Amino acid sequence: MIPQNVKDILSNGENVGFYQTLAMLLFLFFFLGIVYYVFSRPKKHYDEEANATLDDDIEDKNL
Repeated sequence: MIPQNVKDILSNGENVGFYQTLAMLLFLFFFLGIVYYVFSRPKKHYDEEANATLDDDIEDKNL
């Protein structure tokens, strides 16, 4: 029998629960890594980025 969709493939495996848990843990570690990276950056870094679009408009008007 040829599986028709992803649900059929994932429902007929031996270690399906393990793969689902592994995928969830990888996502969780990735998400926590991104959160840690964002909060560990100095606030000055984000202040410069927050005004980046406004700075581009000022430069365009001076041309």
